[in-house]
Amino acid sequence: MRSELPVARPAAGAAAGAAVGAAAARVHATLDAVFATVAEVRDASSRRLAEVAAAGRAPVRADLAPLRPLLLPRLGPLVCGLGFIAAPGLLADAAWYLEWWQTGPAGVPSQLLPDLDPESSALYDYTAWDWFTGPRGGAERTVCGPYVDYLCSDEYVLTLSAPVHVGGVFAGVAAADVFARTFENEIVPALREIPAPAFVVNAPGRVMASNTAAWPPGAVYRGGRGFDARPCGSTVSLLVGAR
Repeated sequence: MRSELPVARPAAGAAAGAAVGAAAARVHATLDAVFATVAEVRDASSRRLAEVAAAGRAPVRADLAPLRPLLLPRLGPLVCGLGFIAAPGLLADAAWYLEWWQTGPAGVPSQLLPDLDPESSALYDYTAWDWFTGPRGGAERTVCGPYVDYLCSDEYVLTLSAPVHVGGVFAGVAAADVFARTFENEIVPALREIPAPAFVVNAPGRVMASNTAAWPPGAVYRGGRGFDARPCGSTVSLLVGAR
């Protein structure tokens, strides 16, 4: 029996390490796929606004309609909401505005039309959300949530966002929503292969997916001993506990 132990333990450790690496790669690839879509929206929004500026006028809501042929086909199994969110005061005919489309209950894309009247008590102040404040503050990639999206879907979602600049000036945010359950379906099978507690957190420490009931999605990890962190890109980490 003793002669077998030195062989068995390294083998088990190697398998666990491989599982951690595979899970981190899955998280990274899933987020990168969404951020690639966000980057397309960012670039298209910036180009469109630059075209309007080159014409010598301020943009209006109708100037963002040409983004729709890009947005609508990219709604699907992973991305459930997508669009451009204007910085307040950017548009000449709307103090606040979202060119935002989402997958409806029947799978048909629909435009989100919240109350954006600055004088209204029901104003949807999107500038207070992390997915807006992060890009506005200089973050190239922001992952917000999961949180209950009462405005759009009444479901737990993740929002991935990036800043849009025109002539070096912040003009707004490009963003994509992913249902938290969809993200979990992509990630949890890989997490379950890890023979230890493991969960994915964003930069503020919000748990996005987990293989343990001790750290459910939505919980906040504030640091502590007993977990090793594996970066999954610049915004998210995989935390793995001792076996």
